[in-house]
Amino acid sequence: MTNQELLTLVQRGESEQLEFKQSSAQFPRAGETLCAFMNGQGGQVLIGVRPDGSVIGQMIADKTFQELAQVLRRFDPPIPVETERIPVGANGLEVLVLKTTSKSDSLPCTYDGRPYQRVGTTTSVMPQETYQRILLERTHSRHRWENEIAEVMIDELDAKEIRRTIQTGIAGGRLPADTSADDLTDVLDRLGLRVRGALVNAAVVVFGREFLPHYPQCQLRLARFRGTDKNEFLDQRQLHGHAFDLLSEAMQFLTRHLPVAGRIEPGLFERVDEPLFPPIALREALVNAFCHRDYAQAGGAVSVAIYDDRLEIWSSGELPLGMKVEDLKREHLSRPRNPLIAEVFYRRGLVERWGRGTQKIVELCLRAGHPEPEFLEVAGAVGVRFLPSGYVAPLRVAHDLTDRQRRILQAIADGRERPFASIRAQIDPALAERTLRDDLLHLKRLGLIDSRGHGRGAVWFLGAAPKLEGGPNKAE
Repeated sequence: MTNQELLTLVQRGESEQLEFKQSSAQFPRAGETLCAFMNGQGGQVLIGVRPDGSVIGQMIADKTFQELAQVLRRFDPPIPVETERIPVGANGLEVLVLKTTSKSDSLPCTYDGRPYQRVGTTTSVMPQETYQRILLERTHSRHRWENEIAEVMIDELDAKEIRRTIQTGIAGGRLPADTSADDLTDVLDRLGLRVRGALVNAAVVVFGREFLPHYPQCQLRLARFRGTDKNEFLDQRQLHGHAFDLLSEAMQFLTRHLPVAGRIEPGLFERVDEPLFPPIALREALVNAFCHRDYAQAGGAVSVAIYDDRLEIWSSGELPLGMKVEDLKREHLSRPRNPLIAEVFYRRGLVERWGRGTQKIVELCLRAGHPEPEFLEVAGAVGVRFLPSGYVAPLRVAHDLTDRQRRILQAIADGRERPFASIRAQIDPALAERTLRDDLLHLKRLGLIDSRGHGRGAVWFLGAAPKLEGGPNKAE
């Protein structure tokens, strides 16, 4: 690091990954911060810089490094610390840079028997709950449910699905061209789904054929509710299968129950129907759910719930330690809970390595004119909520409305009562009164709108169907 690079770094000020210490007399406090950096994203401590950012330097001698060595002996496990000396004056003064990089196999790190964390520019003792969770995550990374030995043999797997994976992987350049479709053990070994000749649980998740009673967590729950709560089902299913079968079933369920938006292509005389939500965004959300869910929960599942005003996709488990739901909408590292399962999805071309799946979901929905999806973490489950733009009633009657009838609904979507003449003026002043009245009566029979009064004095308004005021209504 040059002197100018040091000054540029100092000008940024202290942060979650940078701290200033005036002299080596503060080595013990610097040790606490290095411990916090190890338990976070890594970072640097600059010795010879005042808290206000003044670069003063200090004399660095052999005794300085002896004191540093004593500090480093207090870490458990031992941590790697890079040191760099940067001259900052003509009289021999230097800034000592202490840099450490977080490593998952070294977590949680303690200093003098205590774990530390970094929050903003503050170093503090880590709460016991957080410390225990890091311990569990370290154990999970080494002894995950997905890489435990399974209770099945190769002939109990779906051979057709394995061969389909080989074909798709080779075609997409994600499996070597010499991968044999005849030797299934070869591809299972390449995918890490066998250990010393024995299948692991991940093989059952992606290629299994029998799931009960030993693998009840290989489950998909599908529901279409009436209204905006869970009081009444219009359709519900609970299925067991391998992840690719369940993904297909979920997409078919969404196709059956989600509406289409019709438009007329220029130059064509036929209507083109498009799904309410971008299918690729829905698939991304489902793939994320299958790759990141906690399969160790025997009662867990991936769940799809369609309401009148929203669509939700949930999976059992929590976000990785240190990740918040708001992080899913910006650049973040890919940290799949089940890397073996995620690897098979990658070979199938259904997932990328760079952790952009959640960002892609947001981008696709915005491009389609919808609000940003909401990412949620509630009671040991992670979910994504898709919200439609404009009037939400089409979620209830997907294919029964004409374009004109949809425009009528949009015209009264603000919830105010509208007289017949006002609706006609907004839709088409030249529209025959009888045609508009027939449309209104049809919408009333569907329960989407209602009226009050008679004849020309009647007013029309939204019925039981939910309405939007700047965005879909939210419900628990």
